[in-house]
Amino acid sequence: MVFSNNDEGLINKKLPKELLLRIFSFLDIVTLCRCAQISKAWNILALDGSNWQRIDLFNFQTDVEDFFQLCPFKGRVVENISKRCGGFLRKLSLRGCIGVGDSSLKTFAQNCRNIEHLNLNGCTKITDSTCYSLSRFCSKLKHLDLTSCVSITNSSLKGISEGCRSLEYLNLSWCDQITKDGIEALVRGCRGLKALLLRGCTQLEDEALKHIQNYCHELVSLNLQSCSRVTDEGVVQICRGCPRLQALCLSGCGNLTDASLTALALNCPRLQTNSRVHGRGRSPLANLSCCFSLCLLPRILEAARCSHLTDAGFTLLARNCHDLEKMDLEECILITDSTLSQLSIHCPRLQALSLSHCELITDDGILHLSNSACGHERLRVLELDNCLLITDVALEHLEHCRGLERLELYDCQQVTRAGIKRMRAQLPHVKVHAYFAPVTPPSAVGGGGQRLCRCCVIL
Repeated sequence: MVFSNNDEGLINKKLPKELLLRIFSFLDIVTLCRCAQISKAWNILALDGSNWQRIDLFNFQTDVEDFFQLCPFKGRVVENISKRCGGFLRKLSLRGCIGVGDSSLKTFAQNCRNIEHLNLNGCTKITDSTCYSLSRFCSKLKHLDLTSCVSITNSSLKGISEGCRSLEYLNLSWCDQITKDGIEALVRGCRGLKALLLRGCTQLEDEALKHIQNYCHELVSLNLQSCSRVTDEGVVQICRGCPRLQALCLSGCGNLTDASLTALALNCPRLQTNSRVHGRGRSPLANLSCCFSLCLLPRILEAARCSHLTDAGFTLLARNCHDLEKMDLEECILITDSTLSQLSIHCPRLQALSLSHCELITDDGILHLSNSACGHERLRVLELDNCLLITDVALEHLEHCRGLERLELYDCQQVTRAGIKRMRAQLPHVKVHAYFAPVTPPSAVGGGGQRLCRCCVIL
């Protein structure tokens, strides 16, 4: 575009400022920064606060100052963004910006008092001081992510409870200094919380859940992954006291038994499941491991690594929770074909199922699954990694699952290439992930050489 000496291009003359601002509002921050360097007129338009209501600096996380090689803001990044955007800014993500500290965020809080969504995931330099600033100036805050802000203590939660009473979502994952006292202070003030993520808060125990039960009646999602002190008693309290709860994640809570499944079955008859099922190096159900989702829309049951759960618990669950769609039972080492039989009978909507490392599952269990309504109509993903009793016979049964899209068979030692080939002839669209160790090379002439499989490493 060519501009005249007075810095007025044709588009600037023909279109009113309001329409130009509207056009600029559709641009991402990098494009806005580039536009700001075109001319003085466009600089003013591009840097208008109304265009900066939502900012995500994740792509500049290694060095936030790189952002200003593009942007004409000068000086300290967060402070200058806050001064430029002021009350317009509603959403800011500083995820992974490890250089951001308390001083910057204090200035931010003072200038951006209408902020509603703030992501500080991985900002490891911040301390309780940042939470005091947010509490003092950001009363409209609804969503706050403090994942891996390891210096955060109970004092932060007390401050947040006093000044951010509109808070609906709080992520405190891996803030391992948090205890039951901090949780009590938080929930007394923030009674409108709908999502509370406490992964890796290893000091929490059942008493913390009792406080949540008493005050968070609007809670929809609770994540307690790796809170290893939590027992069945805490799960029972949550099931009875949080009627709106839709998702409960208990990954790595190794003390849980069938009593937790019983509480879910009896108190949450519409328990459902939803998430992706993972494979080796893949996405899905793996990361949430053992996430019980109940009552309403999210349809998640993840019980990975809950090694004390048995057929009896899953039988009761299946008989009371018919809307299960996706389940992760990885390393539930006590379950047998009986669990698959009950799921086949009572859970016709099952779409994805992970049975990795469930070493008692046999071809008969897969037969129950493939002959059921869910097998014929719904099943899309099935993971059988390290199910050592599974053979090619199971693959023959799965030929009836016409909707199957992905099958995981890593380290199923009795499954052969020929069996997979026969199944794929019937289900050409299915993606099969399997691993076959390289053939052991022949011994050297004369028999003197050491025999080693190619997949082995000499240490």
